Amino acid sequence: MKIWLWLICLTAGAAVAADVPVTEMVTLPAGEFTMGRAESSEEYTPHPVRLKAFMMDVHEVTNAQYQVFCEETGAKLPVFWGLDRFRCGADFPDHPVVGVNHVSAVKYAEWAGKRLPTEAEWEYAARGGLEGLKFDLADTLAEGAANTKAAKLDGPVAAASFRPNAYGLYDMVGNVREWTADYFADDYFAVSPVDNPQGPEKTRWRVIKGGGWFSGNACNTVNRRNALPAGWGDFNVGFRCAKDIED
Repeated sequence: MKIWLWLICLTAGAAVAADVPVTEMVTLPAGEFTMGRAESSEEYTPHPVRLKAFMMDVHEVTNAQYQVFCEETGAKLPVFWGLDRFRCGADFPDHPVVGVNHVSAVKYAEWAGKRLPTEAEWEYAARGGLEGLKFDLADTLAEGAANTKAAKLDGPVAAASFRPNAYGLYDMVGNVREWTADYFADDYFAVSPVDNPQGPEKTRWRVIKGGGWFSGNACNTVNRRNALPAGWGDFNVGFRCAKDIED
């Protein structure tokens, strides 16, 4: 199912080519939720978060979209481009692009007139307005509900192949893990501000959220957080974009 519209997207001072597949976005309402989950580590300390309304792509950035970006800007193709093993390349236009490092993901988002979501925004979006659940719709992940390791699909599948959550967002559980804007610190939740947290001061790591096709169900919970160096490209990591709502 294709969720994008073929539009002309105007960015700050530049126009994205008319044949760029622009992903549909949904508006997430301002609200408060409990981020994290009571677990054995302080890394997941539950804490209240209030967010302004913002917009989020309904699915991850695809190979076709990222290829146009590279052609328009001269950016390098991802490290796994052309490898059928990870369904990364022009032969898989509707699949989420993988192997893009954080630096390049930020550049893509800026080119598209968007940005990466913060970790708090990502988790808020993944929960779909439902509090206290491990996954987006329940405390257990039903068979066939997402592309995790248990699904045995052995790689990413086309974006939006599975059901959306209550906000209309696809693959917030499964398919690929996703970069966020935040730096990572394992003690950040203990000191995180309530209003629109932006992550800790600069560290070596950037937060990735969710699980993915190479992750077991326990690693696909909506609160799951991991991190990678900003220059790292991974076969289980992609990204989607967010956008501020102008006053």
